[in-house]
Amino acid sequence: MQRIDHGPDPLANATAENHPQRIDCVLIAGGVWHDIDFARLELLKLLAEDPRIRTRVFEDYENVEAIAAADMLISYTCNVVPSDTAQEALRDWVEGGGRWYALHGTNSILKLMDDGLFHAPREAPLFMDVLGSQFISHPPIAPYTVTVADPDHELTAGVEPFETTDELYHLETHGDLHVLLETDCTEEGTGFAEAADAPGMHPVMYIRQRGEGAVLYNTLGHCRGHYDLQPMADWWPTVDRCAWELPVYYDLLRRGIEWVQPKR
Repeated sequence: MQRIDHGPDPLANATAENHPQRIDCVLIAGGVWHDIDFARLELLKLLAEDPRIRTRVFEDYENVEAIAAADMLISYTCNVVPSDTAQEALRDWVEGGGRWYALHGTNSILKLMDDGLFHAPREAPLFMDVLGSQFISHPPIAPYTVTVADPDHELTAGVEPFETTDELYHLETHGDLHVLLETDCTEEGTGFAEAADAPGMHPVMYIRQRGEGAVLYNTLGHCRGHYDLQPMADWWPTVDRCAWELPVYYDLLRRGIEWVQPKR
């Protein structure tokens, strides 16, 4: 058989500058009551800004092999609760040095009960401990001010206080958190069983160290389209984009995507 000459070896003079190493990302985007299609697409567009990043997309956390092989993890979910096996895989991956950028409703478990209120059952304590918090309630969507708790950190350096119209998350926190952004909640949530404790300062973005790795959590970024409350409601009258309308939010997303990449 005749040998085909493909020319010089393209890797013969490879360097870190001209042949950067591939970064494998897993993006989990799924759940209820949000425009997951919009959030997934926006995150994929941001990830595509770096040609090194190759992304696999899933609706839940059950592909533990993909997570174990990932260099970085990003999630935008609501009411997507991992199985016990997946929770253990996520813990092991983070503790082994992985970095996870968890967004908005990733830390939510919500059930509408017979009292007509949404409850936040503590059904996945390992998951919430790894994340560093569990969603409890939020007041009605309205403007509020986000302030910078650590202006010297690379994720928030140069970020000024800003106003957003979004869901203000009342959180139950777990472990030591390095709070980067925060806000003062001044009213109770509506429609939630544990809303009375909502007033007070709450983290908006924080780092939760765990073993050799860390979770970066950002509660901002609610989004909802006309059809996203089905089957509770056939039609939602507005298209809500909340913090997604702000350049500062995209700045925080880009910084976070860079921060969770492996440092080689």
